Amino acid sequence: MLNKEKALSLLQLLDERYPEAGCALNYDGDKFRLLIAVVLSAQTTDKAVNLATPALFERWPDAEALSLADPSEVSEYIHSIGMYKTKSNNIVALSKMLTEEYGGKVPDSEEELIRLPGVGRKTANVVRSEGFGQPAIAVDTHVFRVSNRTGLAKGKTPDEVEKALKKKLPKELWSHAHHLLIFHGRYTCHARRPECESCVLASLCERHGV
Repeated sequence: MLNKEKALSLLQLLDERYPEAGCALNYDGDKFRLLIAVVLSAQTTDKAVNLATPALFERWPDAEALSLADPSEVSEYIHSIGMYKTKSNNIVALSKMLTEEYGGKVPDSEEELIRLPGVGRKTANVVRSEGFGQPAIAVDTHVFRVSNRTGLAKGKTPDEVEKALKKKLPKELWSHAHHLLIFHGRYTCHARRPECESCVLASLCERHGV
């Protein structure tokens, strides 16, 4: 597994390769819209979410409005997204909880966020990091794969990888590292047929050429 010095070198290489790395979801700086977009992004692409959310937010612009919606009607707006029926139920239910318990505002703590329907640790970490500027690492499939393959952080579960990354990386780099690893997994270190020969991490990666 890579030591802390090599881990920082890895991030530097990724930063040079992906200077545009950041949140790919469109939410106009609105924390509620960010939360909904992240919930919708589970097991689907950010691109698909960005195609669906403009009409969704035009129809129901905030938590109070969405809390009064019929999930079956909401599902018509997000039917192009995977698991759209379950997600429709979840975003209406979480909107009700936000309206009734938080005055329509999105809470900033992990404990409160994961109480919301459809919100797990990964979603909570994205919202905390992107919406509130808190140091956090959300381990999705890209972060999990790249961390294990390169030797940056090993783990059999997302939680194990998250803990390993937090031990190895400085706290001030957690959020940016999350985006860099996502971009690398999305554009180079694919689940199938990773582009190892052109990878900027070839000199550091434990799995290079495997």
